[in-house]
Amino acid sequence: MWEYTDIVKEHFLNPKNVGEMKDASCVGEVGSIACGDALKLFLKIEDGIIRDASFQTFGCASAIASSSALTELVKGKTVDEAMKITNKDIAAALGGLPKEKMHCSVMGEEALEAAIKSYRGEDVGSHEHSEGEIVCECFGVTDEQILHAVRENDLKTIEDVTYYTKAGGGCAKCHEKIEALIAQARGEAAPTPAPAPKKLSNLQRMKLIEEVLEKEIRPRLQLDGGDIELADIDGLTVVVNLRGRCTGCPASQATVQGTVQGILREKVDPEIVVREA
Repeated sequence: MWEYTDIVKEHFLNPKNVGEMKDASCVGEVGSIACGDALKLFLKIEDGIIRDASFQTFGCASAIASSSALTELVKGKTVDEAMKITNKDIAAALGGLPKEKMHCSVMGEEALEAAIKSYRGEDVGSHEHSEGEIVCECFGVTDEQILHAVRENDLKTIEDVTYYTKAGGGCAKCHEKIEALIAQARGEAAPTPAPAPKKLSNLQRMKLIEEVLEKEIRPRLQLDGGDIELADIDGLTVVVNLRGRCTGCPASQATVQGTVQGILREKVDPEIVVREA
């Protein structure tokens, strides 16, 4: 299991300010249920002061805790003061978050920014993604979101970017673009593209698929109470069964096509297609 602080556990088990606010001055929506995380933040603002805040979220323990902590952070602050709150402030208020869950605090910062922009009458755009060009199609993450996360959190690797934005955690087709954006944000030269990998034989591919499923994908799903088993391999088509908490989960398609298919495409073959039995 993830190592959560006592503060995270408290905000998860007893979240503050949960629910829709009927008389909210503004609302900020970010994320997408299809991608596994979504947050709707409500703010009540009077005379430029945030008098109340509440939230609705779809996500893991860290998403709930981050949203709860954010609502407590913004209360009593002016709009200008609230606009300066970053994902690092949210994580700090929780006593820290596992690096794999930092994207939950980033989602909180983005929801706050969207709500305040709405209050000020500024263009917010689609709640599923912010301004910019979509780089990660699996999770709907834009170049602007990646650049902002890299600059604000001093990110250095694709893995770092995935932890903070989810970008790159799916099919891996965006990895080259993410590397270029990291270099751009850090003022460095873009990396030289890696040479194309050698083709695997059918037997080599099947063995590698089994190995990646067992050593990398299963442990990741088991951390959140889920599991997976291999049902069949037909060329580049991999058929799996989800088990545990993954069974019947609304985000199961995102798990299969994002996490499972993404890792297998990155580690085995970029043409692999994964589906449930």
